[in-house]
Amino acid sequence: MFLPQEVIRKKRDGIVLSAVDIQEFINGICDESVSEGQIAALAMAVYFQGMSAEEKKALTVAMRDSGDVLDWRQQDLNGPILDKHSTGGVGDVVSLMLGPIVAACGGYVPMISGRGLGHTGGTLDKFDSIPGYQTAPDNQLFRDTVKNAGVAIIGQTGRLAPADSRFYATRDISATVESIPLITASILAKKLAEGLDGLVMDVKAGNGAFMLSFEKSKELAQSLVTVGCELGVETTALITDMNEALGSAAGNAVEVQLAVDYLSGKRRDLRLHEVTKALSAELLISGKLAGNTEQAETMVEKVLSDGSAAERFAKMVKSLGGPGDFLDKSHEYLPQAKIVKPLIAPAAYNGHYISGVDTRELGMAVVCLGGGRRKADDILDLSVGVSCILGIGSKVDSDTELATLHASCESDWNEAAERILKAISFSTQKPPATGVIYQRIAGS
Repeated sequence: MFLPQEVIRKKRDGIVLSAVDIQEFINGICDESVSEGQIAALAMAVYFQGMSAEEKKALTVAMRDSGDVLDWRQQDLNGPILDKHSTGGVGDVVSLMLGPIVAACGGYVPMISGRGLGHTGGTLDKFDSIPGYQTAPDNQLFRDTVKNAGVAIIGQTGRLAPADSRFYATRDISATVESIPLITASILAKKLAEGLDGLVMDVKAGNGAFMLSFEKSKELAQSLVTVGCELGVETTALITDMNEALGSAAGNAVEVQLAVDYLSGKRRDLRLHEVTKALSAELLISGKLAGNTEQAETMVEKVLSDGSAAERFAKMVKSLGGPGDFLDKSHEYLPQAKIVKPLIAPAAYNGHYISGVDTRELGMAVVCLGGGRRKADDILDLSVGVSCILGIGSKVDSDTELATLHASCESDWNEAAERILKAISFSTQKPPATGVIYQRIAGS
């Protein structure tokens, strides 16, 4: 007879849970025979006691198998099923370019994405700014889009890893979100339910990241890679910098425009390009589409320069209900804020350099504008955000534009401007350049 309190007691006392213990507990989450209090108690026990590699694997499998696991064999696809996941940050628009890039190189990307919460942006919120785009298509349209466009970026359905939804909601209100074993199972359960052949993780580190320290980011990356590989999916991770916005825009419509500019070749921010290219290359190697990094990166540059990646993006948008000419007329379709004006550097910093950014505060400025959520059910203003963000190391004078703020009213513009000015540090000395990719983690 299954008693959830016995599983909780074992973990509380540091006893390793069996796969049966874990499976029965997850079954109880799904059929609601396990209460919210019991979920919270187990989560807290795991938070303090941790989990062995076998426990993490068993928890991931149980949550993955709590719902549908996609099988692509009936689609008769002629390439590997690949995807990427980011632990979240500010100005992180990589998914919008990576999916089409990998598709143009011969992969298939059924990307299940989420919404933003707190200071980090959400991929689905970005796509909501494209008129008509369906982030929750029916199963047939999703599969058809993946087959025909090579990529479909949509939201999690109720049938993919449903145990995770209830488990995560309880973790969110019980201060146990930061548990690395629980993060590992939560992320991988959803991603492995996509029926993948290869997965790359973008684990952020820095003051705008979920994991603030490099050591914690590395621990999470290693956990994700180990469990993913042991469950039969070629998994690698890159630990990347989040001590400033990754791209030069943060918001929803403004980030979509940044992605369109990137794919069309109009503008490619260097840090954003480096991370996008590196993550795409990891997937091409994992999917056996490229033999090494040099070959993979050459493939990425080719599909960007010849326009085939942009074509995949346009095809995906049209297939999922968006405008057929969105790539060419994005400015006409994306919502525009009522007030769009630059934030000028204070005269006191004439001749100084931007030496640092509190990236979390930059993200919270977007929330203040209405582009992010304070609570899960908030309705977003998709038109607001920050664009043309100057990076660390930029020299400023009395008329330098630090950023352009997109706001719905003057008071919101003023509040966001004040936050951003407080978030930026200035120095008379130019700070040393730092790389955006810290480390690659691969399976043993």
